[in-house]
Amino acid sequence: MAARGCSRGLRGVLRAGPVPGRPRGLAFSGRPWAEPGAWQRLRRRLLGPCEPPFQRVCLVGDPALRGMAAPVEPERVGSAEVQRLIARLVAVMRREGCVGLSAPQLGVPLQVFVAEFRGPPLPEGLRALEVAPFPLRVFVNPAMRVLDSRTSHFTEGCASLPGFSAVVARHMGVEVSGLNEAGEQVAWQARGFAARIVQHEMDHLKGILYVDKMESGSFACLHWAKVNR
Repeated sequence: MAARGCSRGLRGVLRAGPVPGRPRGLAFSGRPWAEPGAWQRLRRRLLGPCEPPFQRVCLVGDPALRGMAAPVEPERVGSAEVQRLIARLVAVMRREGCVGLSAPQLGVPLQVFVAEFRGPPLPEGLRALEVAPFPLRVFVNPAMRVLDSRTSHFTEGCASLPGFSAVVARHMGVEVSGLNEAGEQVAWQARGFAARIVQHEMDHLKGILYVDKMESGSFACLHWAKVNR
């Protein structure tokens, strides 16, 4: 697999410490920590252990989502390991239909996130909420400052908590700056929905999930109506 063995190289990119360990030899079943089945054992024997950056998103409960991400040495942005991480983030984000994804969500504790919102022209109602498409953005070692401290309350979801959503208050305008995939210093002034995405991804780099900031009474399963049929 493409991810095999890459964590060794990523360890060299970290300023502080190796990639944290994570439980191995465990497969999901009715029990929280079930032994792997025959297919998982065969796959591991043939391909070796699955290593980050994973080709799927880490789910809530995974320790990788709760740690502080480490900065990347600027001279390592062009390295094969970091470029592979960025490419994997973009690929998984697009495959999962996300509008943003952070390195910790693929099991890599580095300060990297990507964001992109593509699609056809939006209806007037969404444009009024400042929901507008934007091209791919890549940020390494991002820093954020608030441009508009007013808050908007809007529904958020997360690929690490599939099937759920909640209302979260976010600042209406922010500026994020950092290095892009070419190691160049860039900045982006984001408003509305784009600003919300930036704040959501910046939280991931600090081990924070949207459920930590949500309006608790708004938390909902997206499939509740289907279950009740």
